[in-house]
Amino acid sequence: MPTSSHDAGDGVPSISASSVVANAVCGHHLLKIVGYSRTKEVPNGERIDSSPFQLGGRTWRVRYYPNGKNSEHIDYISLFLRLDDTVAEAEAVNAQAKFSLLDQHGNPVPPYIQRTLTNNYAVNISWGYGIREVHQKGGVGEIRASQGRFLHCQGRRRYAGVVPRAGDAIHRGDLLTSKAGVDVEFLVGGETFSAHRYVLAARSPVFRAEFFGSMKEGTTTEAIRIDDIEAHVFSALLTFMYSDALPDMKQQEEYDMAQHLLVAADRYGLERLKLICEYKLSNHIYRSTVAAILTLAERHHCHGLKKACLAFLGSSANLNAFMESEGFEFLTKSCPGLVKDLLLSKVVAC
Repeated sequence: MPTSSHDAGDGVPSISASSVVANAVCGHHLLKIVGYSRTKEVPNGERIDSSPFQLGGRTWRVRYYPNGKNSEHIDYISLFLRLDDTVAEAEAVNAQAKFSLLDQHGNPVPPYIQRTLTNNYAVNISWGYGIREVHQKGGVGEIRASQGRFLHCQGRRRYAGVVPRAGDAIHRGDLLTSKAGVDVEFLVGGETFSAHRYVLAARSPVFRAEFFGSMKEGTTTEAIRIDDIEAHVFSALLTFMYSDALPDMKQQEEYDMAQHLLVAADRYGLERLKLICEYKLSNHIYRSTVAAILTLAERHHCHGLKKACLAFLGSSANLNAFMESEGFEFLTKSCPGLVKDLLLSKVVAC
């Protein structure tokens, strides 16, 4: 079998090694969007370009589409990074981009973070994302970009009620994993979960009342039984309460989990998690899902998510198709008041 060593002549093989080091250039560009509401007057498909900027020896621009890049993204804003140079034939300009909207304090908003795959900008000179608008309140924008190993783009918009992940959340996550000092157990779906009363009480007003308020059930050491939440959902709920983050999920898993977590977040008074679930569900609004999502939004007072669903049904084609589906019949039984609003909007549209 061949090897990478060779005999030096005295029976002892010599070994050599080498390294490949790839240079990566990182940086950022800030783009402020002043008077955001006025930019919404720009028609769908039309853009506003940033000034050109230099990164990694290349010239770049950020492209901002206030009402989406095409008709499929009319309910979105779109952010694209574009290579503004002429590239020699067979030359590659590989880069990765990250887009995130910032809150009014300049901090990233976790639900509004998108990262692209590595793209060869010599072939595809523009690459980006459409970001659905949920709970936005105008404001000033900033976009950052860098070239090389990754391109880092960040935009600022106000997102009500969402704050970035705190540094101490990482340490709380370690505490949950280690189970050091746990003092409460939950029995959920046949599985047992251990936790810390003070952590849960600090995060949830419901747990606080249950453990230390008028709802407390004494100092029993028996496991608390929860029958209306599935075990994997409760596990994700605990993870979020400790670490301020959710586990990575595939697209369909994310849709299913977001529905269950939204209900749990509303039950335990976790407003930030509730807003994150609203955002995730807003990216899954289709003709086949809008009835279920709209029902959730109505039952759990998710005004931004409800608005996103109604905007989707504002299209005559979507509304007509929806009214002929089983989802419409389901909504008629579960939320008759919503159906009345939809029918009124259809009459007005006609």
